[in-house]
Amino acid sequence: MTAKNQRLTFVLLALAAIVGAALLALSALRDQASFFYAPSDVERQGPPLGRAVRLGGMVAAGSVARAPDGVTIRFAVTDGRATTPVIFAGIVPDLFRESSGVVAEGEFRTDGSFMATNLLAKHDEKYMPPQVKDGMYKTQSLATGTLDR
Repeated sequence: MTAKNQRLTFVLLALAAIVGAALLALSALRDQASFFYAPSDVERQGPPLGRAVRLGGMVAAGSVARAPDGVTIRFAVTDGRATTPVIFAGIVPDLFRESSGVVAEGEFRTDGSFMATNLLAKHDEKYMPPQVKDGMYKTQSLATGTLDR
């Protein structure tokens, strides 16, 4: 083998190793990634069953119901176009309340409800998840015929 052929072989092996490492990393990230969905995404695409996801939106007014056990709470998350029922067993954040922003981590059940394992409440009065804000803006623009923000 000439020096030129050895360099070409080395470069090809290095390139194959880099591609293999990238594929392994992407495979690991796909299994660990937590995807974000708004209720209208769930309605349009169907609930992604069997994997950890995040559901974000606003807590629907009048939807919060606490179970007698003191730790289970049922509520609905809305983005202005669709609503998804959520069940959470645990201690809710202090900022959790009706008509406030929330991101729930967990997974969808076969009946279409969302079983949350963690709740993240908004941190101040102006915060809203970007996807929800854009979705509500589009809904409002379509309903009113305006395009101003």
